[in-house]
Amino acid sequence: MSVSPPAASSIAKPPQPVLDGLWAFAPNRDTLGGTAYFLKLPQGNWLIDAPAWHGETQAFVEEQGGLQGVFLTHRGAFGKAIAIQQHFNCDLVVQEQEAYLLPGANVTTFEQEQAIDPALTAIWTCGHSPGSTCLYWEGHGGVLFTGRHLLPTRAGGVAPLRTAKTFHWPRQIRNTQMLCDRFSPETLAWICPGASSGFLRGRKAIASAYMQLQQLDWSALSEAQPLL
Repeated sequence: MSVSPPAASSIAKPPQPVLDGLWAFAPNRDTLGGTAYFLKLPQGNWLIDAPAWHGETQAFVEEQGGLQGVFLTHRGAFGKAIAIQQHFNCDLVVQEQEAYLLPGANVTTFEQEQAIDPALTAIWTCGHSPGSTCLYWEGHGGVLFTGRHLLPTRAGGVAPLRTAKTFHWPRQIRNTQMLCDRFSPETLAWICPGASSGFLRGRKAIASAYMQLQQLDWSALSEAQPLL
């Protein structure tokens, strides 16, 4: 069943280009200011997390050729994902521990790691939430969509952020270290975070991504106290 979105407000902002084939939507109130992305691929287009669901979102996606699927990085990024899936009749992919929070939806789940497209790999990075994940795209030297697993910092870098709602901080740190082991400067050029876009100061993605991860102070992170 197709579900039409409500009309867009007069202040709705169109998605902004990030890299060739990639756009970022304005922060979404439904996901507490989360940033969603639209990725155009030969095998079918993907949303990474749910943007605000209104007429302008629908029109943009339809102009780009519709959707193969919506990938959700964590439970806080769901927004109107079910309505988007119903409208476009597309896949809805989420780590298995978050799926129960989407009752009635036709959900595709994975456990540790899953290729969801020839150029896309989902990676379980538990910590922020039980099913928190990152999505790796092979384009542009390697792009990692991190949801709230890794966020921009005030100093212009990137880091995991411990809050009062963090599910398991030591696991989040270990899974950040795992990303350092998995990637290299040749395979990870960009990070596209799922929130705190204001710290990017007008940039749309974090460049020199692998170097940013290598510069993290693991000892200081392990002792970090929750932010309120």
